[in-house]
Amino acid sequence: MIKLDGVLNILKPPGMTSHDVVSFLRRQLQTKKVGHAGTLDPQAAGVLAVCVGQGTRLIEYLTEHDKEYLCEMVLGISTTTQDAWGELVSQKDAGHITLAMIEAQLPRFSGTILQTAPAFSAVKVQGVPLYKKARQGQEVTPVVRQVQVHKIEILSFVPPKLMMRIHCSKGTYVRTICHDLGEALQVGGHMSFLLRTRVGAFGLEDSLTLEELASLKEKSLLPLEYCVRDLPQVVLSPPDLARIKRGQKVSLAQAVADLVVKPDTAARDLAVFDEQGKLQAIAVVIGNKDKTELQPKKVLNRL
Repeated sequence: MIKLDGVLNILKPPGMTSHDVVSFLRRQLQTKKVGHAGTLDPQAAGVLAVCVGQGTRLIEYLTEHDKEYLCEMVLGISTTTQDAWGELVSQKDAGHITLAMIEAQLPRFSGTILQTAPAFSAVKVQGVPLYKKARQGQEVTPVVRQVQVHKIEILSFVPPKLMMRIHCSKGTYVRTICHDLGEALQVGGHMSFLLRTRVGAFGLEDSLTLEELASLKEKSLLPLEYCVRDLPQVVLSPPDLARIKRGQKVSLAQAVADLVVKPDTAARDLAVFDEQGKLQAIAVVIGNKDKTELQPKKVLNRL
């Protein structure tokens, strides 16, 4: 059996869970080591980054990436799930809402904001997803967290439907932005359509459908190096790389240390490459006034 390592940019279709996609890929690629880097709701479509083989050890570096979405909101109708697939909660006339009124409210939902996760969401409390408690009729404790909404762009407004492009940090619920915007306008609202167009460097234009994946198989895999594009990087000599791969610390020359160690990167992860440009390990930068060292964190089994 061919040893498969890499990452996939998959176009998830609506109607499938992210886990359904992983199961499909396991069958197609004939390997169990497959995992996705960020859940996409079953009814939503769009970019789903999926790691294979040793790529599953690098998932954390993909989940940190910003996301971009195209969404449609319907004003005047609120639902239990904040999207079109929940039960009706309230319905109000939104005929008086203007584009200017919407634009006046958007600053409240941009920048660093606090967001209450929907009751019907995958956020876990004491190890149990909120949606499981909600479906069983149990009381759900609100989970409030800080997220970053970089930009909300209105693409069109044909009452009662509003189309937006949203660029945000991981953990942001677009349907909650729709719900909260509707509440701010005092008419309610819900998300009726969601398409994830970007996850970090992975764009919709480069994504593969499941049918294309089934045809290409392992040829669709992107190199492991795609997983660490946002990490500081260093190239080590063969002797130093050998020490890292044995689990030993390595001292960095001052010139290299000045290049890779900045106030915001000290004690952060660093991608370690060999002289051929192949990712070989993840290390932690440990610096003090006397010297800077690399301490191995994840060592990949690559020749």
